[in-house]
Amino acid sequence: MTAPAVSVVICVYTEDRWEDILAAVASVRAQSHPALETLVVVDHNPALLDRLAAEYKEAEGPVRVLANAGPRGLSAGRNTGVAASKGEVIAFLDDDAVAERDWLRHFAEGYADPRVLAVGGRTEPVWASGRRPPWFPEEFDWVVGCTYRGLPPGRVRVRNVLGGNASFRRTAFELAGGFATGIGRDGDRRPLGCEETELCIRIGRARPDAVLLIDDRAVIHHRVPEVRERFAYFRTRTYAEGLSKALVARSVGAAKGLESERRYATRVLPAGIARGLRDAVLARPGGAGRAGAIVAGVLGAAGGYAVGSVRARRGGPRFAVPTVEVGG
Repeated sequence: MTAPAVSVVICVYTEDRWEDILAAVASVRAQSHPALETLVVVDHNPALLDRLAAEYKEAEGPVRVLANAGPRGLSAGRNTGVAASKGEVIAFLDDDAVAERDWLRHFAEGYADPRVLAVGGRTEPVWASGRRPPWFPEEFDWVVGCTYRGLPPGRVRVRNVLGGNASFRRTAFELAGGFATGIGRDGDRRPLGCEETELCIRIGRARPDAVLLIDDRAVIHHRVPEVRERFAYFRTRTYAEGLSKALVARSVGAAKGLESERRYATRVLPAGIARGLRDAVLARPGGAGRAGAIVAGVLGAAGGYAVGSVRARRGGPRFAVPTVEVGG
């Protein structure tokens, strides 16, 4: 079977990440399975749009710079990339991450089965301070956009992929629509998320036999700035995740929207607390801090979910699922 052609979408919004953006694009251009094209989608920042357009005007290889055609935010930027893309598969890479050389090759291999509509990968943190903060539990690496402890290893079937290191077959968007707007990241505002979770659940509903995979050989390295190594960010992000989960549950129902989270909360996190307490007894650095952070993270997410649920019942913020005019 011929490997599918892959378009890569990188959504960007600030010139503060200029060097990161260049590194992300360079990592795509160095892939062992060459990308059909790289689409850099700029989120309502004309200065950055012009600067990137000039940067890649004479560049070798297919790099296209586009303006977000929808409302401000990551979801609309991704939808803009999907609509403009030409590949059978559309992959997404964060603007502050670099992909290993075989990233796209492992993605492409996953689509040998025609039932597969999405393949995600493993995201490793690159801490600005040079090392993981001793108190920061691996079970909460999703706080900084990375693969967290508790996900199964290898190439495995999952409910949803993680958006900063993911790919989708083009037909997934034709079946289910695009990323929902009104949920997910919007520049430097409150760090909401879960837009890829909501999309993946919709894909499964639109096509019940669909297979979604994570392949931990498809690796990217994601930069974690110092501000995100602090407990204040950890607390804010876990609360925002709870708000986001409430939006997802409102859309798809709590049974499906919280299916994976129940296992995580009842098995993975208690085991993490036990490890932290054991390390504390053995006088290992950070053990008590990690156990405490897990408890704080659970309470933060639960608080956000409760507030989000109340807002939903009162007719609070809604999000829209757009129909994406898929290119190709």
